Amino acid sequence: MRKIALALVGLGLLSAGLYAAWMWHQEWRYIQSTDNAYVQADISVISPKVAGYVDAVAVQDNQYVRAGDLLVTLDARDYAARVSQAAATVAVERSAIAGFDSQTVLQRSRIVQAAAAIDSAQAEAVRARRDHARLSALRRDDVVSRQRLEGTEADLAKANAALASARAALQAEQQQLAVLETSRKSAEARVAQAIASQAMAEIDLENTAIRAPVDGVIGNRGVQIGHYVRAGTHLLSVVPLPHVHVLANFKETQIGRMRPGQTARIEIDAYPDTVLTGVIASIAPASGSEFSLLPPENATGNFTKIVQRLPVRIDLPADNPLKELLRPGMSAVVSVDIRDTGRP
Repeated sequence: MRKIALALVGLGLLSAGLYAAWMWHQEWRYIQSTDNAYVQADISVISPKVAGYVDAVAVQDNQYVRAGDLLVTLDARDYAARVSQAAATVAVERSAIAGFDSQTVLQRSRIVQAAAAIDSAQAEAVRARRDHARLSALRRDDVVSRQRLEGTEADLAKANAALASARAALQAEQQQLAVLETSRKSAEARVAQAIASQAMAEIDLENTAIRAPVDGVIGNRGVQIGHYVRAGTHLLSVVPLPHVHVLANFKETQIGRMRPGQTARIEIDAYPDTVLTGVIASIAPASGSEFSLLPPENATGNFTKIVQRLPVRIDLPADNPLKELLRPGMSAVVSVDIRDTGRP
């Protein structure tokens, strides 16, 4: 009986070995697995864009929110005052433009008046020139006295001087019009600047109400009423549940035939009785060590070759059976059949 038992045990071991060898040849050698895999999500870290005191916190830990829901409110009185101040500046600058417009209208009237003065001075100069020419002819015949001729010469000189003065006045008025037009353009630029400042103040005021960027669940909430926060301070996080994925860190020796589109078998440690099927979405462009704070420097005298790992993102179907149960950080075991060609 003992010999029979030993023979049966040996036969069983041989059968198991043969089966294992056949399975390795047919299936197992094409399966690349890793237990260095975790559930992850594109978590949104919520931070304020402006500084201020927290006036209200509208959410609780683990609360589900939708995109656009109010999360935190900062004291907005200072920012509202800045908006009012900016609006007043815009009104002042616009009134300056209106003032320049009124001055331009008045200046155009002065230009017309100066042009009329030129016409009057020019007519007077023509009259004086004719009088002088006529008396000059009479003086040659000794009809008029020299004193009278000299009077007409003086009148002609005065008329010419008045004409030159009128022309200079017209030119000055025209230059003043150009100055007003330049000043108006400068005022328009100041108005544009004031409007931009008002828009920035309104944006800052709007940013005192911090809202959810995506649908998800509130987590890691550290903000409380009365806290003073600066721009960029971590307030809380929004986890976009149930939209999660799995990040599997495969060895570099395992990914040679992995391609996006291949099917992956996923076992979540927390739910060992349920097997999920995912699809490789992408492979990281570099190993994890390359993205570390202190990347390795291999060009040294002492070198030890270490097998590197590359993160592989695996998307889960929206209707997977663990949709409402998966949480970022859960451990998983991922297996990929590299015979699958994936998508081109």
